[in-house]
Amino acid sequence: MFSSVRTFFQTLHRTTLKVSDWLTQGFRIGLVLAVLAYGVGMVWFIYFADRVAITDHTVLVLDLKGALVEESPGGLRDKVLGELQGESTDSVRLRDLQMALALAEKDKRIDQVLLKLDDFKGAGLASLREAAGAIEKFKTSGKPVLAWSAGYDQRQYYLAAHASQVAVHPMGTVFIEGFGRQRNYYKEALDKLGIQANLIRVGQYKSAGEPFILSQPSAQALKAEAHVYDALWKLYTDGIEQARKLPPGSVAQHIDSLPGALQAVQGDAGQLVKDWKWVDQLQTLESLRQTLMDTVGKDEGGKTFRQVGFKDYLQAQFKPVKGEHIAVIVAQGEIGDGRAPAGKIGGLSTSDLIRTATEDEDVKAIVLRVNSPGGSAFGSELIRDQLRIARDKGKPVVVSMGDVAASGGYWIAMAADQVWADAATITGSIGVFAMLPTGEGLMRKLGVNTGGYRTTWLAGAYDPRTALNPRLQALVQSGVEHIYADFIGKAAQARKLEVAQVDELAQGRIWTGAQAQGHRLVDQVGSFNDTVQAARQLAGKSAGKSAGTEVPLPIRYWGPKISKVQGWVQRYLMQGAAQIGWGVGSSELTPFTGLPGVNTVLAEDFIWLKGLLDQAQAYTAVTHCLCQITP
Repeated sequence: MFSSVRTFFQTLHRTTLKVSDWLTQGFRIGLVLAVLAYGVGMVWFIYFADRVAITDHTVLVLDLKGALVEESPGGLRDKVLGELQGESTDSVRLRDLQMALALAEKDKRIDQVLLKLDDFKGAGLASLREAAGAIEKFKTSGKPVLAWSAGYDQRQYYLAAHASQVAVHPMGTVFIEGFGRQRNYYKEALDKLGIQANLIRVGQYKSAGEPFILSQPSAQALKAEAHVYDALWKLYTDGIEQARKLPPGSVAQHIDSLPGALQAVQGDAGQLVKDWKWVDQLQTLESLRQTLMDTVGKDEGGKTFRQVGFKDYLQAQFKPVKGEHIAVIVAQGEIGDGRAPAGKIGGLSTSDLIRTATEDEDVKAIVLRVNSPGGSAFGSELIRDQLRIARDKGKPVVVSMGDVAASGGYWIAMAADQVWADAATITGSIGVFAMLPTGEGLMRKLGVNTGGYRTTWLAGAYDPRTALNPRLQALVQSGVEHIYADFIGKAAQARKLEVAQVDELAQGRIWTGAQAQGHRLVDQVGSFNDTVQAARQLAGKSAGKSAGTEVPLPIRYWGPKISKVQGWVQRYLMQGAAQIGWGVGSSELTPFTGLPGVNTVLAEDFIWLKGLLDQAQAYTAVTHCLCQITP
């Protein structure tokens, strides 16, 4: 009996173990299958979920949000933090806008384009002209472009004017004000505080540091700015008048007559700009939506017209570039010494991009797209020298100047085979300055004295609490003059000019692209596409083909790579964070002044100076034009 019981329990135990093993194995298999299913789902979601179906008679909607840029600024971390803090990180890459229009021009499913500009922050005139050129090219297909906004500012309207039809809300208008700016001059305020700016510069037109040493603009600064502003204003008004088929000079005439003209229409600014033929119709957004539903038909939901956003459209059309190509490297923003994320320039990071493109056998030429007011002389030289190495190794190098390629932005262009600029590009500003602010007067007012032992006069020679040591000032002056001589020497060699000629054109003075070409500071005036064609011709010549032969090479943008996962996080996680209330409003982070724009103006004037003071070296020679000339 006992043996039977023992046998029963042994059998039960063995059976239990088998069941346990089966359950364990089943759990493991289930877990593996679940992980595989999750992985397949993620791959499908990342690669295919964003694909949109585009039907016939669709409107491509260009709802432009943010600034028009060469490269979206910041990395993934910056974008996530910006979204969580309630700060807009929207921007529109110029090349995306151009590509969407180029693809839609030949796409039989796209009937027309809607250009929506309410949230468009604009760009410099050179970038606006590039974008307008893409709109004009699209119109050659016979497809219309309709522009709409609740109201157009000066930059928004430059794009809108190139549309086939321009509509504005009945309560909106077009606000064109012209070019020009007012700057703060801090000398009297600094004197009251007992602070001395100690500006050291070379170039009588190098006005970047003048706000800290003068109480008003110098005659040289006013002369240089007037020369450039007047040229840009003519390019702007000519562009609008030609696009809208208006009489030459009519924009300026209407601005002069504005007070009386507005009174004549009882203050109806929308009707006034319609009378002036700046817009074609006054229309609400709902009325526009109904018009498009009648024109192209309704979407599947039946609530609006058939449409596709331009970012979704690009994603659906995207095809990676493989094989031989032209490498395009974007140099946008201020120039620093080290490494910088996308949308900024680092002497090390940008030169690394150039080096890797140089070493890649599939790269047959390099186009450097420059949109920079300058910055570090050392960082600029790192980039220029890497371009020189590329040329020495047989890679043709062509520079395309965007809105601004001045001071350090011009420095990095000097090693190119060819330099192209838009007629509205701001360039030149060949000059160098350094600033060593001291607050000895402030210390006296506070009753604070300094003292201590030093083994040489150079130890702690620059101390913002004490007056500037004359020997240190002499050292800095020599260093600045040396960098300036190096600058104009390299420019003379690159442009095949005498040093004296370059010195006369330099002195810190800025020029438009058209003016610079007249002075031989750039080779050609043309668009980015013109620059690419020139690069293709140089690539053909390098390959042994006859001069002027264009090799049909595609272009590929070189920059920090963003994986599909990063792109998914950037697109969806940040939006979700904002929707569920993780954001921190900007009003909670920004001090209130009561005066709109005061914080911005002061920040622009002083933040770069703080950057200089934060560096370890006693001083930094800066090749920066501090020019913010935008429409």
